Amino acid sequence: MISKTMLARWRANPIGFIQQVLINPETKKPFVLLEAERAFLRYAFAIGPDGRLLYPEQVYACPKKSGKTTFAAIYVITIVLLYGGAYAEAICAANDREQSVGRVFAAIRRIIECSPLLRDEAKITADKITIGDAVITAIPNNYASAAGSNHVIAVFDELWAYASENSRRLFDELVPPPTRMIACRLTVTYAGFESESILLEELYRRGLQQLQVAPDLYAGDGLLMFWSHKPIAPWQTDSWVAQMRRNLRPNQFFRMIENRFVTSENSFIDMAAWDRCVDPRLGHVVNDPGLQIWVAVDASVKYDSTAIVAVTWEQKGQRVRLVTHRVFQPRPEEPLNFEATIEQTLLDLRKRFCLCKMLYDPYQMQATAQRLSRAGVPLEEFPQSPANLTTIAQNLFELIRGQNLLAYPDPEIRLAISHAVASETPRGWRISKHVQSHKIDVVVALAMAAHAAVQGQGEPYYNLNMDAWL
Repeated sequence: MISKTMLARWRANPIGFIQQVLINPETKKPFVLLEAERAFLRYAFAIGPDGRLLYPEQVYACPKKSGKTTFAAIYVITIVLLYGGAYAEAICAANDREQSVGRVFAAIRRIIECSPLLRDEAKITADKITIGDAVITAIPNNYASAAGSNHVIAVFDELWAYASENSRRLFDELVPPPTRMIACRLTVTYAGFESESILLEELYRRGLQQLQVAPDLYAGDGLLMFWSHKPIAPWQTDSWVAQMRRNLRPNQFFRMIENRFVTSENSFIDMAAWDRCVDPRLGHVVNDPGLQIWVAVDASVKYDSTAIVAVTWEQKGQRVRLVTHRVFQPRPEEPLNFEATIEQTLLDLRKRFCLCKMLYDPYQMQATAQRLSRAGVPLEEFPQSPANLTTIAQNLFELIRGQNLLAYPDPEIRLAISHAVASETPRGWRISKHVQSHKIDVVVALAMAAHAAVQGQGEPYYNLNMDAWL
């Protein structure tokens, strides 16, 4: 149990409280703060002549895997217990990407459960922790749930993802209340997307206008902001940074590892990486009844092209191989005849190969799918939802980057790859294009087919040509 005398002593030395009382759940030992964390805390608890915090708006931003979530958890426990006073309340707000219980609240719970001086006094439920008369609560991303709060601290994790109007209203509702002498709003994050992560951009620009009081630390006008573009933790080694540079797309590396704002679009794949996947000795496979293929259709009736892509899985090389493809270009005055083009092509593929599965977006192909299903074509709906587009884009990116995709040379596909961009949103990223006239349907179809092939390993398939299960 923590006595009032101990609390008074630690109030004068909050870093001592953290490093003596709070236990790291991973090491089972007391926390050892980073120098960046120490510098931030020296200013975070500074009190003005009126007895209030000098900097009620606080931002702690640094590269991915810097321990930001754990630091936020440590901070919440410290300010609530040492400075919160009677009936202190802390709120952990979820962002657009989370449910009501976010990562900061989960980290707080783990720390308290591991800290002997706290766990016996704590009562913990799914979304609330009570220590004495202090309460730490997790709330959903719903501004109505925050109305009327009288909190000591409100925490926002990864503010770059707060892109909706609902999120902005939640942030506004959780402004530090004037009824508390000690009250603040803490944001822990890394950078977001220009013109999309507007709330975070506003805080960042405001922070840079303040006096720099320490390396990467700015203070003034009621705002304390730490914003580092360099690794701050010993585990963020040069080899780890190099690995991240290899594994991430350039814009994602700049955003997550260098903590810089980026545009929401960048080239989907480096063309040199695509060229390494192309074997000039290969061409379309014409006929192989025993070859298992997965097919995808990205369809359009009047404007965009419609692409059909067939791939197979090479077990020996553990890679996806492009088997064949076709692209049909409709005109506004001459819409695509699906029966004469798409359906006939798919029926022909079923005759020439062992067609395991054909993926399609039901938006444009309901009637076609019904006819193909009656003809015995194994179909699977694949709505082009944000979640599905993110999944297939990431899979194709990893296949190409890791040279786990093998393709024949084709100028049409190469041009489409060069026109494809990765469009980032708070909900994920998808394959898109800079210019409306660019045709990338074959890239989307390739991504769908490749994903089906990867996911389809180990499943039995019926070969209609051989009248046998494979």
